[in-house]
Amino acid sequence: MTGAGTWADPRRPLFAPARIQAATARDGIIGFTFVTSDDGRFALVEFVARNRAAFRDILDDRRPEVKVFEKGRHKAADIEQEFRRFKKNFDLKSFGVSLP
Repeated sequence: MTGAGTWADPRRPLFAPARIQAATARDGIIGFTFVTSDDGRFALVEFVARNRAAFRDILDDRRPEVKVFEKGRHKAADIEQEFRRFKKNFDLKSFGVSLP
């Protein structure tokens, strides 16, 4: 999690923009969904963008606490297993994410 919790710097997941671009924008994150971990230190997040380049900073981050799962490349069961380490009763179906 990042941000001071002010209007100018809201508390939000790392990599989440303080203000979302219009859905018609061609670059950047245009939406995200998240839940906070049980201890409040981490965010379990789905980011949405129109192109892969918007995820460059996330995909390039090598910190061990930043884990990336890509829609269509990872199994829902694997994502749930990892997320449940941080959110005991995490359910991908109620997260607003649709994975094959």
